[in-house]
This record gives sequence, structure tokens and C-alpha cells, in this order.
Amino acid sequence: MRILFVGESAAGHLAPIVAVFEEINQKKKELKLNSLEFMLISSKSHFLQEMLEGVDLPFKTIRAAKSGVASPLQPILNFLNMIIGFFQSLLFIFDYMPDVVFSKGGKVSLPIVMVSWIFRIPIIIHESDSVASPVDKFMFKFAKKVAVSFKDSEEIYQSPKVFFTGNPVRSFIMKADREKAMAEFILNREKPIILIMGGSEGAREINNLVIEILPELLENYQIIHQCGVGNYNDVKSIIEKMNIPNLNNYHLFPFFKKKIADAYVVCDLVISRAGANTVSEILSVDKPSILIPLASAVSDKQQKNAFHYSQSGAAVLLSEKNLKPHLILNVVNEIFQSNLKVMEMKRAARQLAQPEAARKIAEQVINIAK
Repeated sequence: MRILFVGESAAGHLAPIVAVFEEINQKKKELKLNSLEFMLISSKSHFLQEMLEGVDLPFKTIRAAKSGVASPLQPILNFLNMIIGFFQSLLFIFDYMPDVVFSKGGKVSLPIVMVSWIFRIPIIIHESDSVASPVDKFMFKFAKKVAVSFKDSEEIYQSPKVFFTGNPVRSFIMKADREKAMAEFILNREKPIILIMGGSEGAREINNLVIEILPELLENYQIIHQCGVGNYNDVKSIIEKMNIPNLNNYHLFPFFKKKIADAYVVCDLVISRAGANTVSEILSVDKPSILIPLASAVSDKQQKNAFHYSQSGAAVLLSEKNLKPHLILNVVNEIFQSNLKVMEMKRAARQLAQPEAARKIAEQVINIAK
């Protein structure tokens, strides 16, 4: 049995793919799947190898169109990349000939999905966000099954092929040891711990806001801050020049990799972007959150994701366009002023979590591949 995964080289795509891959591997002995082969197709980036570190999942990369228009030549380059990517997909699918394709969507998935459909290879697509991008909606037509992360999406995409699973979360996220993590981060129990993230690449807007209110935050809280690899040196340099008291309570990281599980288990509150993968991880570990959606996200996906979670009471939604530094500080203080508020947010997060998402998708992938 050959299973092909395809998705963009970003955490929002790779993390769910790894979760499903691990779940299928666990079922290998149980279902006596002796001849089981895997392959991942993605777009080329430094982030790809970092995300797959320690994961025994072979991968190849193909050319794909890029989001945004960086130059007047970008549309032409995108068109050429799409053509090259299609022929790369055609050659690869013809050579590998998988029994099933599991797609996380995105532009890199488009040629793989279309070529797989031409070869009559069954396709399962997973949609993480509450509203799919135009590219993903187009690919739904070629899929045998479409898994969705939001229950409401079943009504939006009315079709017998659509089924609800939630968003797959990697198993190690929920297995961290709090005592060991507290020691590794050099944290104490006297002050609440806030985890601040801006997505896999970091977010300069959030970093700037954190820097501006850091002295006030450190008066009452301990901070774990993931600022992004490209932002790390700048943020570190700025903070070192500020002569902030209690700086031993501030812990700066470029990117967590698997240490993210330790950061989740020790924190009392998460301040983050609202990417579907990140929020799913936050829910899976029952953490209250303040969500700051990326204002320029395609189809306003992060805004819709965050609105859904804030309605349930699991998160507080703050708009990036109207965000002021001391607004974050006020919201943080309000949350921690009431133990009841924290408990209610944790309970709401627990109710929204879908810990069986990877298993549900893995079962569909195996059943279709047989």
C-alpha cells in the first residue's frame, strides 16, 4: 500500500500531515499492513526539513505558485512554476503510483490532485479553516472525501463526501511533562506564565507590541516568546538594550520545534495568531488564549477561525488593525484577575478540542487505499 501526502511547507499543513502519518503507522501492526510505503510532496523551503526532523517520512519537492506579488514578474513566474509543477507531478505520480492521496490543500497540492484524478487515484482532502480558499474549493471537486475541522463546514459544503474530523494534532503535543518543562525553561511557580507566538515564522507586529509592554508584563508574569527565526537577532538586540528589571523572567526563542509541547504544558495563557493548526494545539492542551488574527490572511481565514473560538468562550479575539499595546496588557490582567474566568476558558477549550481527528482521517485513508 502506497500513501502519498501533499501540502505546503508550513506548519499549518505539515503538522496535520505528520499527525495522520503517525496514526497510520500506529495502526500498521494492528491492521497487518506489512507493505506500507509513504511519501510527502511539498514546496521547497528551509522550514520543511525542520518540521520533519525526527520523522521518518520521505519527501520530494515540486515547483508551485507563490502567494502575493513581490514584483511585476511574479505573475509570470507563478505561471511558469505552475506548468513546471504540473509536469513534475505527472512524472512523479506515474512513477510512484500511490493507492491514495491525502492532500492538505494549497497551491502545491493542485497539480498533484489533478494528476491523481487523471490516473483515477482516490483523493482525500483536509480543510483546516472554517472557510476554504478558492484553490481548495476547486480541488474539492476531484476528491472522494473531504474532511473538515469545523462542524459548521459540513453545512457550507453540502455533500455526502464531506465529513467532520477536527484538525489533527501531533501526539507529542499532549504528552509533555510539566515538571521537567518547568525546570528546562527555568520557571518558578510564583508568577503566571504567558506563551506568546506569531506563527511558525513569527510576527513582527506581535513582537513589536510585546517589546513595548514587556517591562509591565514582567512585573506580574513570566514570558515565553517565540519570535521567529528571521526576527530573533533583532528582538534580542532591542531587549538587551532596554535594561528591563526582572529580565530573568523573559525567555526568547526563534522557533520551538518539538519544544513547543513543553511551552504549552507550562503556560497559563497563550497569545497567538489564529492559524487553524496553532489554535487546534492550544485547544488540545486546554489553554485559555488571546487570538490576534493575521489581518492579510487569504479569505480572512484567521479572523473567521478566531471568531468561532471566541464565541465559545475559549479565546479572546483582538483585531490587529485596532490593536494597541496596552489593550493586550489590560486583557491579560482581566483574565488573570478571575480564577473563574480562567477555568471557564479552559473548559470551553476542552469542549472544542478534537483529539480523535488524526485517527478518523487515518481510518478513511486506509479504508480508501485498500
